[in-house]
Amino acid sequence: MEELLDKAMQGVDPDAPDAFMHIFLNLMGLVPWVALFWWSVLFVVVGALLGWWRGRTVEGIVLAAVLGPIGWIIVLLRPRPKPRAVPPPLPRRR
Repeated sequence: MEELLDKAMQGVDPDAPDAFMHIFLNLMGLVPWVALFWWSVLFVVVGALLGWWRGRTVEGIVLAAVLGPIGWIIVLLRPRPKPRAVPPPLPRRR
């Protein structure tokens, strides 16, 4: 924990008015953003495939983007949508 605090406080004057912003930016610099981006892309792609398979593509994409793998489970547990009834054809004009 001391090591993380040292990294967060690196180059920060605790008495400065913008100390919070410097600490926040130091902590955000420690986050592996590239890995998080690619994991999110993977979650959305798998969610789209599962949604397509269940007949709910957009729902699969949205749930995977918001909830990650938990969204996959929700898509898989929801029932397939019922097919829409096709109305009978109109009579031909004379």
